[in-house]
Amino acid sequence: MVQFNDWCDMADQRVGNHHVRVMTGRPAHSATGVQVTATAVPVHYAAEERIAGALARLGKPAAAKMITYLLPETQQIRSGDLGEIYATEWIDAHSGYRAPIKRLRWKDHRNMAMRGDDVIGMILDPATQRLRFLKTEAKSRIDLRAQTLQEAREGLDKDGGLPSSHALSFISARLMELGTDVPLVDAIDEALYRHGIPPETVKHLLFTFSGNSPQALLTQALQAYPGPIGQWGVGLHVAGHAAFIGAVYAQVIADANQP
Repeated sequence: MVQFNDWCDMADQRVGNHHVRVMTGRPAHSATGVQVTATAVPVHYAAEERIAGALARLGKPAAAKMITYLLPETQQIRSGDLGEIYATEWIDAHSGYRAPIKRLRWKDHRNMAMRGDDVIGMILDPATQRLRFLKTEAKSRIDLRAQTLQEAREGLDKDGGLPSSHALSFISARLMELGTDVPLVDAIDEALYRHGIPPETVKHLLFTFSGNSPQALLTQALQAYPGPIGQWGVGLHVAGHAAFIGAVYAQVIADANQP
């Protein structure tokens, strides 16, 4: 789990009925941010059981090679992946929802971006016993601009602002294969094929990871939203964005190769 509080300062702001949170990495704690992130990254690419099994069967050098081969090689894909990893980690730790799968484990190729809705958080409403959803678009940029947030808005507004049936079917199928949460599979199928997904059961999360402050851009993006779905804007601001990403993936590889 990435403990954002250990290396970031938090600032919250109401924007009408919506909410913006900016997490700003403290320069003095950058090394902490790199280390806690590097610790969390490997399980987004491979299940803990797979990593442990490789260690037991193949030994440390081969397991390290496996982890290294799963990591993207290009800066652009690393940046996008880390934005999605941070969004997933924030959802699980701070949103009240949970991301039921780590999507990057099913990438077509390590140097390709995942397609579809970036992350979907879910929670079972205790009153209705039906799912509530957090549809998420994650963007990572050295220099975040309004155009990037417009692209995210277009993604969030697809399918009437609801999670796509394709994305939910993907999650359901992966959970069934894993056999880890059959009740959640049933709840997803109920939403897809019986009850439908009312807009009032959906929130949107616009998550950014950038080298410049996202405060004004996120505020403007939420102010401009005309629709009925509740909006959260969460921005992680880390100075030296590109160098930080490079340091994270270098630390993942170094940790894997430690004797």
